[in-house]
Amino acid sequence: MLPRYRGDLVQLGGSLPSYLSEEQLNSLTQSYQSWFDSTHPRYRKQRGRHWAVFLVLRFSGARLGEVIKIDDTQDINWREAEIKIVTLKRRKRAFRTVFLPQTVLTELSRILAEFPELRGRLFRVHPRVFRRIFAERATEAGIPRELGHPHILRHSRAVELLRAGVPITLVQALLGHASLTTTAIYLQVHQSEAKKILRERGLI
Repeated sequence: MLPRYRGDLVQLGGSLPSYLSEEQLNSLTQSYQSWFDSTHPRYRKQRGRHWAVFLVLRFSGARLGEVIKIDDTQDINWREAEIKIVTLKRRKRAFRTVFLPQTVLTELSRILAEFPELRGRLFRVHPRVFRRIFAERATEAGIPRELGHPHILRHSRAVELLRAGVPITLVQALLGHASLTTTAIYLQVHQSEAKKILRERGLI
């Protein structure tokens, strides 16, 4: 069973990034899993790749371009549930390590056990095709069209980590932001809910 989260969607304005609520994340994950598990055997291998890419995007906060470059034979520490990612948007080649739930690694292992020929190229999907399928799964999950793109998972993971109390410097490292200022944008999103949280807890 993959991790599940609960929460409320906050509509954002201005330059602050939009993100998915925990309920929407759960619905999208369920849409992808059903799409993979219930498919005809002819399409199961290709859908397995898309399911794998989605899972890593969902729980790493990485960019799509970073995930499709992962080599599952070299970049994944299966025992420690760690993935080494080449960070894009850096002048010099840089790597970062992200940590995934063990259940995600178990699911990736299940795909590779079923299709061993995918070893070394598990995440090799065409970005345009992935975006189209993502939009379809998002629509099925009831997510507004403007939020139905893969990068929304990066925004959502950042907010999720900050809500959980993860230090902003660690969030910066996990997301591969060159500047703490970029990460601080998500902290502003997080703080925008402060009054609501305080009211719910009877503190104001």
